[in-house]
Amino acid sequence: MRDYFLRRLLLIPPTLIGVTIIVFAITRLVPGGPLERAMMESQQMNAAGVSSQVAGEGMALSEAQLARLKEYYGFDKPVLESYADWMVKVAQGDLGSSYRYNEPVLDVISDRFPVSLYYGLMTLVITYLVCIPLGVVKAIKHRTAVDNISSILIFVGYAVPGYVLGALLLLYFSVRLEWFPMGGFVSMRFDDMGPWDQAMDLLSHSVLPLICYLIGAFAFTTMLLKNHLMDNLASDYIRTAIAKGVSFRQAVTRHAMRNSLIPIATTFGQNITLLVSGSFLIETVFDINGFGLLGLNAILDRDYPVVMGVVLLSSFLLLLGNIISDFLVALVDPRIRFQ
Repeated sequence: MRDYFLRRLLLIPPTLIGVTIIVFAITRLVPGGPLERAMMESQQMNAAGVSSQVAGEGMALSEAQLARLKEYYGFDKPVLESYADWMVKVAQGDLGSSYRYNEPVLDVISDRFPVSLYYGLMTLVITYLVCIPLGVVKAIKHRTAVDNISSILIFVGYAVPGYVLGALLLLYFSVRLEWFPMGGFVSMRFDDMGPWDQAMDLLSHSVLPLICYLIGAFAFTTMLLKNHLMDNLASDYIRTAIAKGVSFRQAVTRHAMRNSLIPIATTFGQNITLLVSGSFLIETVFDINGFGLLGLNAILDRDYPVVMGVVLLSSFLLLLGNIISDFLVALVDPRIRFQ
């Protein structure tokens, strides 16, 4: 098993190279890039009378200016050569500089990474702490009032998109009742507060966004565990264990529960990416400068260095999450042996 996971770890670098080279090539082929925007802005300035110097018919930039722009944005070399230069910088810990923020990409990402990491970890912990016991209760009390009422609440919440729920929560709890702040990660005077006030301020800002993050994950995790647990409880080995004198509680906790956790362990690694990617729509509603919103704005603004940094980090987390899933499956299911 050790050799298997070592091979999986060694496959991460070539996989990242494959993913990033595809995205890097796309950034060079899609229209509306930084060069086109610079030329358009220059033409608009000429049309407004700000600049009257025109070099060539229909051109607002001279050939020398265009060459300097291509060199600045890295478009003066072939795609593979530019990608090789980018990889060399990445190996040195340099992801380039953002076109929009005029800051190193690492600084731009590091400013927003803790925000999404906080919401991602809180969502992950609360989801598993609540959904696993709830799934067990629903499986044991199938078709009872507890199961029916919880299913209605879960699926009603699942049917409502998180960003729509966020807008409704803001309208009622923030605007009408004024119980929670309108948005943001923390208050403007957060640094001037004491430790207890900082904790309460962070909590007040986190309640409504966390509800929106949790609403979709609750239904999937709860019903996944419930359905698999019900299948295992109806299996022959559970009936045999009970017939031999094993109590129903032990049959559930020691036998059926372990097999029912296998699909949960399988999907756990995919949630690692959600730790930082989050939901850009929820972040937009609550004015949270998170990782997901950063990636969306980078794509819309054609901020290619930030796009590549987001893709690199997200791909690495996804690959790492898949390895963690394999490890958890092997840990839960003793029948799994990786060769």
